[in-house]
Amino acid sequence: MISCRHLTKRYGTRIAVQDLTFDVRPGAVTAFLGPNGAGKTTTLRLMLELDHGEGVTTFDGQRFTELADPIGSVGAVLETRAWHPGRTARNHLRMLAIGGGLPEERVDDVLELVGMKDAADRRPGGFSLGMAQRLSLAAALLGDPGTIILDEPENGLDPQGIHWLRTLLRGLAAEGRTVLVSSHQLAGVQALADDVVVIGRGRVLAVGGLPEFIAESKASGLEDAYLRVTEPAVEFAGGSGEHRD
Repeated sequence: MISCRHLTKRYGTRIAVQDLTFDVRPGAVTAFLGPNGAGKTTTLRLMLELDHGEGVTTFDGQRFTELADPIGSVGAVLETRAWHPGRTARNHLRMLAIGGGLPEERVDDVLELVGMKDAADRRPGGFSLGMAQRLSLAAALLGDPGTIILDEPENGLDPQGIHWLRTLLRGLAAEGRTVLVSSHQLAGVQALADDVVVIGRGRVLAVGGLPEFIAESKASGLEDAYLRVTEPAVEFAGGSGEHRD
C-alpha cells in the first residue's frame, strides 16, 4: 500500500502541488492521470523524497528513506535515460545489481523479461526512446520490488510495445504488487488501469475506480473533470483511494 498525505511543493510563491492525499492499493494498476503540467512528476519525486516539500508518503507504513531494502521494495522510473551512454545495457544493470546486493544472474532475468536479451551488449547511447524505456524498466524490476512507480512509461513505444507493457504491468499487479503509472491520456490507461488518481493544476480532482471515473466524465464532460480545481475531490465506488476535505 502506498499512502500519500498532504503532499505540497512550493517554488517560491508558486504552488506546484497542493495538499495531495490519496492511497494506492496492492493488486491493482492505478493510473495517476492529469494533463501535462498538472504536477504528476513533481508528486512522484515528493513520494520518493527526491524533492523536499511538505507531507509524507509511506510504503507499507515506511517512508522511502526508511526502507531496509529499497531496491527490493520500490522500483521506479522517473527518467528514461538515467544511465551512462557508453556502458552496455548489461553492465549498467550489473552495476545496479552489485550496489543492491543482488545476484548477477538477476540481470539476465530482467533483460529477458523486458525483451532486451539481444540488445544486452549494446551501448544505450544510441537507443530509441522505446528501447530506453525498456532498459529503465529493467532497472526498476531488478530487485523484484513489491511496488512499481512509472512516469509516462508508454512514451516512445510502438503499438506492439504498448500492448506488451500493459500485459506485463497487469501481470505484476495480479501477483499482488502495487503498480502506479502516470499518464496524460485517458485513452492510454483505459485498457490498463483498475483505479485512478486524477490531478489538475496541482490538486486532486478524483480518486477511485477507473470505470466510475469514466462514467462521471461522460456525464459532465472530460474537460470539466480535469479543470474543476475549486471543487472537492471525489471518491468513486470501486476504488480504494481516500480524500477528505
